[in-house]
Amino acid sequence: MNTETTLATPETNEPIEQTSGTVDVRLNTLRETVLQLLEEVESLAISRPVDIKHGARYSDEVRQFEVNLIRTALGRTSGSQIRAAKLLGLKPTTLNAKIKRYNIAPTYQPQA
Repeated sequence: MNTETTLATPETNEPIEQTSGTVDVRLNTLRETVLQLLEEVESLAISRPVDIKHGARYSDEVRQFEVNLIRTALGRTSGSQIRAAKLLGLKPTTLNAKIKRYNIAPTYQPQA
């Protein structure tokens, strides 16, 4: 199926013909851009400032960072531990051990 749509450029108002293939490419590019932006926003949410003046335990901060990172990866992969492990650069068994150690409950809920 190769449908054509005629659009006009905003600058020159000249017609642009697009096939469904070029629309798919543009949609995929847009989807990738949105995912990159979401990744940046999520990374800002993960990294919170540490109040060193009132004391901070290194192990607690590392634990909190790992838990947030794992939860984010699981959320991005719809709960798939194998894909989350690849995303994090870990072996699936290592990720699974961290999930158990930190008692991370699955938060993914499929959409109806």
